[in-house]
Amino acid sequence: MSQNSQNIPIKIEDDPLEAIFALNMGDFMTEHLISKDLLNKIDTSVKDKIESLKGQLKELISIYSLDNTLTLLGFDSEEEHIIYNAIAKTINQMLNAGSCDIYLTPEFVKTTIESGDLIKLGSSEADAQKDTLCFSETGNNLIQAFSEVRTSYTREDDTALLAIPLVNNWGRVGVIGVYCDSSKEIPQELIKLLETTANLFVTSMRLQKLIEETGEAIEKEDANPADLRHLRAELTASIGDLGDEQQKFVEALAEGVDSKSKAREHSRNVAELAKKICEHLELNEKTSDLIYYAGLLHNIGQISLSEEIFSNKEKPSQETWNKLQNHPNVGVNLLMKINFLSEVIPYVHYHKERWDGKGVPEGLSGMSIPLGARIIAVADAYQAMVSERPYRKSLSGTEVLDIIKQEAGIKWDPAIVNALYEIKTGE
Repeated sequence: MSQNSQNIPIKIEDDPLEAIFALNMGDFMTEHLISKDLLNKIDTSVKDKIESLKGQLKELISIYSLDNTLTLLGFDSEEEHIIYNAIAKTINQMLNAGSCDIYLTPEFVKTTIESGDLIKLGSSEADAQKDTLCFSETGNNLIQAFSEVRTSYTREDDTALLAIPLVNNWGRVGVIGVYCDSSKEIPQELIKLLETTANLFVTSMRLQKLIEETGEAIEKEDANPADLRHLRAELTASIGDLGDEQQKFVEALAEGVDSKSKAREHSRNVAELAKKICEHLELNEKTSDLIYYAGLLHNIGQISLSEEIFSNKEKPSQETWNKLQNHPNVGVNLLMKINFLSEVIPYVHYHKERWDGKGVPEGLSGMSIPLGARIIAVADAYQAMVSERPYRKSLSGTEVLDIIKQEAGIKWDPAIVNALYEIKTGE
């Protein structure tokens, strides 16, 4: 009786209870063919397995809980309207819009209301209050975007409304409404950024729902091992989905920045070059990934600047130059609200420092500048000089290497410059 009907060996000691039911012998076998001693061993094994599963689930939810690193944005309160207000304000800042509102379906609202309504959970306005958007309101573009599950962009008088549905494998869960100046066209890159943000948002919401369900299951004394394994699989899949959405979000954010600055592909080119430098220096995978993300986001603060600053063909004025130079500080403020990107902040914040200590924001020098920031500084300088700008022509790769080599040990880390030189001359 060590094999089932398909001649597949069953190891009782591995999972005794499941093995018994695989034999299809049912209660007869349990009652008549198994000794009390074996039953006690099976009972102990099952209890151990349940405790092991609960331990694994506790570890997962402790890492990915709402107040840790995988939610879309950071916040200091568990009150729903404060959480969603923070999200709305950050979206508003990223798009440099007039205002942003977030509506969700009743199942995500901890209040009892009439079914069929959308409830405002967040707003970029300081005095935002929770209110209801009813389906009975005809011609409402937010409801249309929600109902038809498609992005909608409409203009009325001086205001344009960009409505993005919030959808996941539960179905429709809400809608984001961004109000903008109708006289300015919203670039496709920024629309894509908002759509990607919406996807990241609902994926994070799904994970938090699973975490709530898991927490409840862990507390049950009569928890079923099969249910716990199912939750473990669901959590693992949801965490993987969130990782994918996070990467898409970072890439969309970089494209949004570059669309504002008219420097197409600049952020991606900086990130790719920084990654090559990391590989040349044989840095570990995690550090290389963080530096790659920092390369994509090193100009993130520019997303809040007006497009007119970048379209001027004249050399920037001192005031404009100061705004451009200050963008890392603005970017850090934005990144601090996006928790899963917190580890790249030092690389973004210090990439304008100089090797000789005469840079900004803190005048760090030499090895006291984070390695990632030193790599981004060299990659950014190279890509900026080989690219054309409205107020100057591009330089050749050879010319740029000569300039950077001359200032190694002054502006840039000599070791990073040497790595760049070897990469470019070896291509």
